[in-house]
Amino acid sequence: MFASRQVVNACQRRAFSASARDLSKVTVLGAAGGIGQPLSLLMKLNPRVTELALYDIRGGPGVAADISHINTKSTVKGYEPTPSGLKDALKDAEIVLIPAGVPRKPGMTRDDLFNTNASIVRDLAKAAADASPNANILVISNPVNSTVPIVAEVFKSKGVYNPKRLFGVTTLDVVRASRFVSQIKGTDPADENITVIGGHSGVTIVPLIAQSGHNDISGQSLDTLVNRIQFGGDEVVKAKDGAGSATLSMAMAGARFAESLLKAAQGEKGVIEPTFVESPLYKDQGVDFFASKVELGPDGVEKIHPVGELTSHEQSLLDACLADLKKNIEKGVKFVKENPGN
Repeated sequence: MFASRQVVNACQRRAFSASARDLSKVTVLGAAGGIGQPLSLLMKLNPRVTELALYDIRGGPGVAADISHINTKSTVKGYEPTPSGLKDALKDAEIVLIPAGVPRKPGMTRDDLFNTNASIVRDLAKAAADASPNANILVISNPVNSTVPIVAEVFKSKGVYNPKRLFGVTTLDVVRASRFVSQIKGTDPADENITVIGGHSGVTIVPLIAQSGHNDISGQSLDTLVNRIQFGGDEVVKAKDGAGSATLSMAMAGARFAESLLKAAQGEKGVIEPTFVESPLYKDQGVDFFASKVELGPDGVEKIHPVGELTSHEQSLLDACLADLKKNIEKGVKFVKENPGN
């Protein structure tokens, strides 16, 4: 018994040593915002993170001081809202999470946020391209369908673009789909794994309900479910009555995706998440970015999975998605060309 316990303890020590070697610096840009604060909290609780860098135009050091008291091993530092502060926050980061921007208000779509958030994301992307060109960039700022192409164009302009390292976080659509299906089926949402493809706004969100093993959801029930997944964010905006949009659930979704990326970076195989990336799947239709199941690896995107066989209903959703998605992507590219900034 004693010898067995020694073997177990030795294995645990080796596992701990291996994980300790693999711990990483994560930077959150917009850390004092509605998404940024809970996201930073969740990153502090993640044992894979060794250093957490928090930046915002105001309040970053305060959030960092608060979170730094949590009894996990990672160190936390908040950075001043200066060019040098932003540069230091980004230096040597493995993952850069970008939730910075203004929240939606009642009656606003994600596209309505474009003019304000596009400039914010462009400027943060410039800083990241200079200070952490090899980091994995995780874009949360809406509208993701347009802000991800903005980051790509900025990185291209600086000659450091790597499509395997740029991700639009669409995980909240997957989280919502799993939850909403479980409510219909009376199942544990943790057991539901609903694939969601396309983009991250309205009709560009395409949940593959039948493909995910729920052929029995059909007709009006299916239409209602799909609409709720596509416009679930509106429920939150309305319920908060002008006080914001989905922040806590989005933070959880962002943390989940960051965790998946860290697991893959540290050698875990078979880590697959739907995410919005540069994709070959519909480039022949002028859609350069698309969310589908993506296998993650140490270098970011390892394999982009095809969407698979679709029902006629899913195909009609996809057709509507592609038309809107193409316009959203073009809008982001056009913005950078017409507004290169300083």
